[in-house]
Amino acid sequence: MQDSFRSVSLTTQDRYAEAAVLYREVFGYQHPDYGLNPRLLGALASNGGSVVGVLDESDRLVAFAYGFCGTDKRGFYHYSQSAVVAAGHQGRGLGRQLKYAQREVALGSGMTRMRWTYDPFQIRNGHFNFDVLGARGRWFAPDMYGPGTDRVVVEWDLTDRPNAVPDQELTELVMPAESTDKDRHEVRAAFEELFAKGLAAVSCRRLPDGNAVYYFGPVDDV
Repeated sequence: MQDSFRSVSLTTQDRYAEAAVLYREVFGYQHPDYGLNPRLLGALASNGGSVVGVLDESDRLVAFAYGFCGTDKRGFYHYSQSAVVAAGHQGRGLGRQLKYAQREVALGSGMTRMRWTYDPFQIRNGHFNFDVLGARGRWFAPDMYGPGTDRVVVEWDLTDRPNAVPDQELTELVMPAESTDKDRHEVRAAFEELFAKGLAAVSCRRLPDGNAVYYFGPVDDV
């Protein structure tokens, strides 16, 4: 029997508390500094933020994401701060359900772009962001959360216009299967150089030898 999951907006304190527990379980956080306050989730949900989840057929929360409005010189966008899927339910498409649920919240608030970040060595995440959702890697944030936490900033066009990989010749960046400190410094320099040239990360694939490759193409701004 195929599992039945449904996406919902979380709207009650019980659900916010359930989401906070799931967040801690998935990331393995023990220190209170890394917890998630259910009251914060309630404030976000009441003020244009996204607090969305996926429920299983028993009405149990098995995936959760939250985000809020951000702004820069290009205008407003929805920022997806975190998305988590329970260990026993990963690989079932729930991450995509979360992102599309956040998309609906963002569009309902008049925003047409969403951003989030991820570790460039998390190849599965890169493939999901670019090849599944059609988002783009636009900027690099070195040591975003402290030393050793480099992140790629992803931007997703939320309009109906498809975000296909460009037909032009793409620039390749091969990533090692296992990362050392030297690899991370080299990857940081390569990403920053490619972004500085006005390119965007448009695809990420695993290679047969265990390494991976990113493809960069021209930025296609809306």
